[in-house]
Amino acid sequence: MKIGVIGIKDAWSSEQLAEAVARKTGGETTVFEMQDVRLDLPSGRSMAEGQDLSEFDALIIKKIGRQYSPDLLDRLEMLRMLEGRGVKIFSSPYSILRVLDRLTCTISLQLGDIPMPPTTITEDVDHALAAVEEYGEAVFKPLYSTKARGMFVLKPGPDARSTIEKYHSEYKTMYIQKTIDLNGSDLGIVFLGGEYLTTYARCKTTDSWNTTTVNGGKYAPVDPPSEIIELARKAQAIFNLDFTCVDVAITKEGPFIFEVSAFGGFRGIRDARGIDAAALYVDYVTEKVKK
Repeated sequence: MKIGVIGIKDAWSSEQLAEAVARKTGGETTVFEMQDVRLDLPSGRSMAEGQDLSEFDALIIKKIGRQYSPDLLDRLEMLRMLEGRGVKIFSSPYSILRVLDRLTCTISLQLGDIPMPPTTITEDVDHALAAVEEYGEAVFKPLYSTKARGMFVLKPGPDARSTIEKYHSEYKTMYIQKTIDLNGSDLGIVFLGGEYLTTYARCKTTDSWNTTTVNGGKYAPVDPPSEIIELARKAQAIFNLDFTCVDVAITKEGPFIFEVSAFGGFRGIRDARGIDAAALYVDYVTEKVKK
């Protein structure tokens, strides 16, 4: 069985997945970076490092690029061509396309009646300022980012307009979300093949407004109530991803879903639960390929 990993060379999660593939298949596995791929049309051949990806039994997408940006959508389209020609890809590029952009993910969740924090989408500075004043405190989130990169918190005040104008000069479409009291932590609820796998918490250890490990957050084990797991299951089912993590906050106002991850993470599962998610993912893929 020939399985390739689409990821980032020397990145921990990509290499973990490649090592798990090698153990399962008994051969070496290369991590292919999409920037190195040439797609030839109409033949459908997809060359990278001297190998034709169209000849693989399966490809597993761990990362599509080093930084989130609209360019990643084009890379997914290249992989969608391979999938259309019969290569089994996990998760499907089409499924990832629907969650990679924060706005697309949010609209899909809203249409699916998933509870989310109050959110404003606008290109107008006046509307953005009104949202901040209405919410009392808001988080501005780029449409393409992870681990809270590029996000900031803003309160009403004399400098609010100029701050928004500066942000708007870089980000035309503004995604503005009411700040939610996380009570010090939020949850990562993990699914493999649509089935519940485990849950871990990201706990604040600093005065940062968010719980990400980039800003000092730590992983911890947690077992949420069944109704929270079922809410997360409903959210991830909208996208049909093979491996994903649903970000959930449990607040006084009830549970809120922040997002469904395009790729899911391995480190939190390992650190908090001692589970080798990469190995489980490869087992899942190999069984799917055999069918």
